Amino acid sequence: MQRKNNFLANRKAKPAFAMIMAIALIVVISTIMALAMFLSAKSTKKTADLYLYEQAVLEAHSAAEYSLLKIAKDGPCTHFNDLHFIQDGIYQIDITNRFIYTTPLPAGCVDDGTANDNVYATVITPEQNGSVLMDISVSVVNPTVVSEPIRYFKRSIQKL
Repeated sequence: MQRKNNFLANRKAKPAFAMIMAIALIVVISTIMALAMFLSAKSTKKTADLYLYEQAVLEAHSAAEYSLLKIAKDGPCTHFNDLHFIQDGIYQIDITNRFIYTTPLPAGCVDDGTANDNVYATVITPEQNGSVLMDISVSVVNPTVVSEPIRYFKRSIQKL
């Protein structure tokens, strides 16, 4: 049987051990929380970049349709390199058109020997006659949105 005096005499060692265990538990929990915050911040950045990239892809498809609409409205051989605009203050969209025709250019298309000479490509096959080669680049221009540049480039050939 144990005496009361012996139990009280050994009491000094127990609070020190409890204090060491409490400090160790706090260190383990704080390490796990710091790791969780790091992974959360990393996945948030990746999610934001993925969202902006997917939006850039959709903006490129919309820009192709917009360019075709402008060409259909204003006629062939129009809008070579003049379709540049910024969407929502985030995306910068640049559209470059190169028209594809057979050797005699259609009415309204003038080969005037200026800088517009490189906007025509001549082909022989009648299947490709009257097409437009569009180079569309969408990039994020707002540095407060992303820290690394996001850019999407699309090249498409559309029959006019």
